[in-house]
Amino acid sequence: MTNSITQNALRALLYEVATEPKPGLVDPHHSGPHPDMNIYTFIDSSLSLTQYLTDAVIIGRNFKQTDLRQMFFLLRQKGISAEKAMFTATEGINTHKGAIFALGIFTCAESYSQIQNTNLFTTIRHMCCGLVKHDLGNLHQPQTAGEQEFIKYGYGGARAEAEQGYPLVEKVALPFLKNSTGSLQVRLLDTLMKIATVANDSNLIKRAGNPQVINWLHQQAKTYLALGGYATPQGRKKLQELNQACLEHNYSLGGCADLLIVTIFVGLEQEIL
Repeated sequence: MTNSITQNALRALLYEVATEPKPGLVDPHHSGPHPDMNIYTFIDSSLSLTQYLTDAVIIGRNFKQTDLRQMFFLLRQKGISAEKAMFTATEGINTHKGAIFALGIFTCAESYSQIQNTNLFTTIRHMCCGLVKHDLGNLHQPQTAGEQEFIKYGYGGARAEAEQGYPLVEKVALPFLKNSTGSLQVRLLDTLMKIATVANDSNLIKRAGNPQVINWLHQQAKTYLALGGYATPQGRKKLQELNQACLEHNYSLGGCADLLIVTIFVGLEQEIL
């Protein structure tokens, strides 16, 4: 049986994929640069993570030790099973690997923080202390895109963001979402683009084959927001142009999507949404 934290985590996954039109991402009307995926793939994937998210809540609720890195270790073991469940549900397609990592951390930390009356982001920093060095400090044969980017460019990617306690979410995306106005669609699209003004999206770097593409994304997203975002005709036109550019270049904004998911989750928990 799911509790409110688990439900909000699942809602965050579904809210993200239901929001459209998202450049470089899957939404209800388009697969974007992901021809092997569609919205149904993401619904199946999201529901396959129910047990994992429930386990994350339980781990956070029951953890009584002082070293929160051990809580993260317990969560990570459950994450391995979650990835298997996801791949089973999607017939081998990687829909939510990044979200398993990020949303699992937030769900577990939120559960712990509610019981212990601690700050969510401080809890995450303690959970993920030393993560970059632990995972990437002694790489000899990098396998994943994140590992390869660390070797090539020195980017710590999702691990570095977690180790720092997701400052992009705490200091940028969440305050922006809280102050946003309009329909839920407008608020979430604009928040995604706010994230895109500062995020070093590892999925985008992987697709482009170079880190310079990040500067391009940041400028595109800033222009979109300066035009008034999705509430204005100019903003909508700019988003269409960005969407087309992502399709033409096969660009994915998967890292931004993961950050949007956890921002939505905290927004739901804090009743901002």
